[in-house]
Amino acid sequence: MTTVAARKKEVTRDLDHCDIPYYVSEFVEREVGNDYDSLRKLDNLIDKLSENKKQLEEQVLTVSSEVPKRIQNALKNAEDSKKSLSRLLEEETLLSDSISSHLLKAQPWMEDLDVLISQVEEIERHLSYLKWISRIEELSDSIQQYLMTNNVPEAASTLAFMAELDIKLQESSCSHLLAFVRSTVKFWHKILKDKLSSDFEEVLTQLRWPFVGPPQSQAFGLAAPAIAADVYNNLEMLFCQLLKLQTSDELLTKPKQLPEKYSLPPSPPIILPIQIMLNPLQKRFKYHFTGNKQTNVLNKPEWYLTQVLMWIGNHAKFLDDKIQPILDKAGSSVNAGLEFSRALVMLILEKLAVDIPCLLYDDTLFCHLVDEVLLFERELYSVHGYLSSFPSCMHILSEESCFQRWLTVEKKFALQKMDSMLSSEAAWISQYKDITDVDEMKVPDCAETFMTLLLVITDRYKNLPTASRKLQFLGLQKELVDDFRIRLTQLQQAELEVRAESNAVSKLQLGQLASMESSVFDEMINLLERLKHDMLTRQVDHVFREVKDAAKLYKKERWLSLPSQAEQAVMSLSSTACPMLLTLRDRLLQLEQQLCHSLFKIFWQMLAEKVDIYIYQEIIMANHFNEGGAAQLQFDMSRNLFPLFSHYCKRPENYFKHIKEACIILNLNVGSALLLKDVLQSASENETLKPNQPSPTAALNELGVYKLAQKDVEILLNLRASWPNTGK
Repeated sequence: MTTVAARKKEVTRDLDHCDIPYYVSEFVEREVGNDYDSLRKLDNLIDKLSENKKQLEEQVLTVSSEVPKRIQNALKNAEDSKKSLSRLLEEETLLSDSISSHLLKAQPWMEDLDVLISQVEEIERHLSYLKWISRIEELSDSIQQYLMTNNVPEAASTLAFMAELDIKLQESSCSHLLAFVRSTVKFWHKILKDKLSSDFEEVLTQLRWPFVGPPQSQAFGLAAPAIAADVYNNLEMLFCQLLKLQTSDELLTKPKQLPEKYSLPPSPPIILPIQIMLNPLQKRFKYHFTGNKQTNVLNKPEWYLTQVLMWIGNHAKFLDDKIQPILDKAGSSVNAGLEFSRALVMLILEKLAVDIPCLLYDDTLFCHLVDEVLLFERELYSVHGYLSSFPSCMHILSEESCFQRWLTVEKKFALQKMDSMLSSEAAWISQYKDITDVDEMKVPDCAETFMTLLLVITDRYKNLPTASRKLQFLGLQKELVDDFRIRLTQLQQAELEVRAESNAVSKLQLGQLASMESSVFDEMINLLERLKHDMLTRQVDHVFREVKDAAKLYKKERWLSLPSQAEQAVMSLSSTACPMLLTLRDRLLQLEQQLCHSLFKIFWQMLAEKVDIYIYQEIIMANHFNEGGAAQLQFDMSRNLFPLFSHYCKRPENYFKHIKEACIILNLNVGSALLLKDVLQSASENETLKPNQPSPTAALNELGVYKLAQKDVEILLNLRASWPNTGK
């Protein structure tokens, strides 16, 4: 067994081969081991192994007999597949040859067939053409039959269908067919439109349309309820039939368009029944406000503007109560009141386009026209709910020549207003001087009037249709603000001259006034200065909080156990100071870009003061320093912190006097520190100074310490850790 064990140690496993010695050794070790009594198990082991051997031999025999059969079957299948593939290839060759032969024979037939197909397609096109003609003729005959039987609704529906076919054919190149369809639509549209319009106008007359009086005096609706019901039924029927002619009417009628220079937004044509309802009002408008009529005068634009507003108001109830339900029932999305208003506003736009060139260079007439148009627009939108997406008078006023004239006139009258308000006796008296609660700011009348002027201008141009036009008015307002500032400066100069003549003020006060050091706005300037200081203080506090957070590790530096300067080859910045200094650097760069120079100067000086006090109180006064700690502190401050501010001033250390002087005290050599301590101690104990001994102040000044008090210096001296034993 010893021999076996020894061999076992020598046997190693070969991972790349079936290593029988290794498995045998492992088996013996597992079953027998070092126990000699276990040798009696050998008989059983031999029997067991023999049985395993027998089973393995049987398996080998079985496998060795099955594998050749499987291989033989696979080979047979491969041979069969090869033969099958060969047969398929032969068949494919035969079929390909047959197809090629057939195509060759069929080629003459195909050429003949192509000719026949082309002929058939041409015949089909002719047939389709004839079918279209036949279809249009059938529809035309149907309309004729409907009209002969007085079935106008069906005739209108058929015409609507014919108009839809006309639209579908618009992409066709058959110009004669298109002309035939369009002429047919036009023929029947005129007949139906004339008949329906005549009947519709008769119904409107029975309803006493149009309503020229106020809504409360209107008597739309007849005396006898039964008769009124019949009239309203006829109104609804005719209105719906006219709606069916809308498509054909849009095909045949081009709406009147204003020139492109007015940049009117696109809008659909007015629906046909509303057009008919508007006819008498359009005739009245043209009769009164065109030509040589006494009501057509350039200095009275309010006449036609007010007239249109009255018409809109007078007919609003009828349109809402009687016409809108018809449109809703017909499935139309049109709003009757807005459609009516839109059509009347177009009359205004056409009138303005004609009148404005005639009064463009008469300031009084032009300004009056603009005022009246703005009043008209305000009522149109606020009272009658007109939509900003519709064409409006502001589009006419936005036309280039008109708009530039408007700007010029607006500026002229604004400057005149500024002249009058500043020359008024009450210009510098508050309008609310007797009302304590309102008069806190003591705003003079000229300032109130000027702000009102700016707000009025804003209100006048706020409904302009484009942002570019609004920006031009904003530019005018900026000019006025600057002009107002210049006028105030001129007022100050006038006050200076008056005071100089009256000898009411001293030469110093006159100098202050002349140099603008003092002004009538001192109180407001002081308030603004206070606001500026408050905002800067908030900004400084925000940055300072970040600096304090970044300085937490630096506060915990082991100042008492740092190596001395002699023990270091080269002094380097404390690693714990890096976050604080990086935060300071980043924020200074950021604020330098975001603030103007004067504000940034105040900012960095305020920040430097807070950092100086913080490091002095929270880091220096809260620790003890050995020689190495004091030297490291001085290196961190003088070579790293102070240079951060060197870009903004020549001697940045002067803004960190607490730190600078504390470093001087902590880094004094031992002898100088002992002498200084003795001088300060003697002074604090009220002892008589020795001959030639300087005073505490003189001693500190000699060292370069001016900011720190004597008591603070004594505390700093006590923070030094390395003092020689003097026997005291």
